[in-house]
Amino acid sequence: MRYDKLLVLPGKKVKLESYDPGFSGGFKSNEDAKEKLVEDIKALSSLQDVLYAQDTYALLLIFQAMDAAGKDGAVKHIMSGVNPQGCQVYSFKTPSQEELDHDYLWRSMKALPERGRIGIFNRSYYEEVLIVRVHPEILDVQRIPASEKKDDDIWEHRYREINNLEKYLTRNGIVILKFFLHVSKEEQKKRFLERIDQLEKNWKFSVSDLKERERWDDYMKAYEEMLSATSTRWAPWHVIPADKKWFTRVAVAAIVKNTLKSLNLRYPEVSKAHRQELLKAKKILEAEK
Repeated sequence: MRYDKLLVLPGKKVKLESYDPGFSGGFKSNEDAKEKLVEDIKALSSLQDVLYAQDTYALLLIFQAMDAAGKDGAVKHIMSGVNPQGCQVYSFKTPSQEELDHDYLWRSMKALPERGRIGIFNRSYYEEVLIVRVHPEILDVQRIPASEKKDDDIWEHRYREINNLEKYLTRNGIVILKFFLHVSKEEQKKRFLERIDQLEKNWKFSVSDLKERERWDDYMKAYEEMLSATSTRWAPWHVIPADKKWFTRVAVAAIVKNTLKSLNLRYPEVSKAHRQELLKAKKILEAEK
């Protein structure tokens, strides 16, 4: 399928009700999609090797979603064939006291991937225009000027700051892909019940998850405004249908693979002098008894 259909075009006004969380792109089942996923994971492994060797670009994958949308599973499956030395995953929780003593982007900047590596943000600085917007009382504990807390345009300021930051990063070789895993409220309910009914999944569920679910409509509005304001040419958002986990994984893997391929990655070429040194080393090794 054409995965660009999942892309949020810059300047587009997003209405999530127009996106089908159960969309499966022509695949009829997990088995139908498995071959494609395996193929793309294998390709990702090869592309990552060249990315690491070239040491010019880094790839940053940002995942945002409601609870139980499948972020952890997507990361686990898609990165299953990637060399762990070239991949790093960060999950951002409630800010620490040290992090509150810095600007809201500081902790994410510390976690940016090095050149040649793939970095994954499981949630990110986008929480600052999502959960903080739904729960404005969180601003009360953030050590920012009172005038900023009272500013009616605080979210527009943050959208602009994030867009400028991401443009700066891309100009420095950090390629950014952003994924909103779009799960339906009905599917979330089903997955919550599974977490309660299956003992081995009890640890995944918290009563606070229900409280956040009560604010579903507020979150959808916050996501719509965030997606509309921060999907840019240099750091686009993709709305990934998430009711079928197997399609989520296929779609994200394909988009990541296609993006890496578009970079025209190449292994570094050695100089003639270096090549001569290698040939001398080969003779020495072959002469060993």
